[in-house]
Amino acid sequence: MKAVAALMLMMTVVFAAGCTKNDNPDNGGNNNGGSGGNNHAYVDLGLPSGTLWATCNVGANSPKDYGDYFSWAETAPKENYFSTNYKWYVGDRRLTKYCVHSHIGFQGFVDGLTVLLPEDDAATVNWGTDWCIPSYDQWKELYENTTHTWKKQNGVYGRLFTASNGKTLFLPAAGGCANTGAWAAGDFGLYWSNSLYSDDSRSAWYFDFSESNYQMDAGYARSNGFRVRPVRSAQ
Repeated sequence: MKAVAALMLMMTVVFAAGCTKNDNPDNGGNNNGGSGGNNHAYVDLGLPSGTLWATCNVGANSPKDYGDYFSWAETAPKENYFSTNYKWYVGDRRLTKYCVHSHIGFQGFVDGLTVLLPEDDAATVNWGTDWCIPSYDQWKELYENTTHTWKKQNGVYGRLFTASNGKTLFLPAAGGCANTGAWAAGDFGLYWSNSLYSDDSRSAWYFDFSESNYQMDAGYARSNGFRVRPVRSAQ
């Protein structure tokens, strides 16, 4: 993983398309659960932890909408996703927050933080304190306790999760963004967790899926723009 992470962290992808919101409006929605804080819909998949999953991404209007891109530990979308405009980098990608490696921290900075604080969580800041970005364990719990398949739903490709209680959750393959270029929308889903990658503080864990594969990964830098699918605790 270290070699893969190092390689991917050095990669830059530049396309003509910008990194602004790219939605496919569908006001019909897909709420097969309930509604939580600020009336955001969720679904109870009967997971062991009781975690409730939102039916839409942050910045989206329906389950098939892509929503907004966010860099990890940032709470607002941006036009571009460069390492030079990442909130927690100084100079040559030296970290000023969420760092467990002194050789990566600015002037040897280390704070030991490995989980997003509420003020740096895009789900919490944009949707309210009931919501947060899923942890590494919550993502694993989702795909280990459901059946899931690649599916085209309402004209959008993604992965459909079906629980033993019959409830479903759809994650659109909404792609990612690096520098000025969006890539892989319709082919890959890239969704942040709230968990730092302990082997390299410049990266964080995310759920990565395509038609043929799914996994927790940490190969891209925190400065990249990925999507956010919030969760909340059972009421």
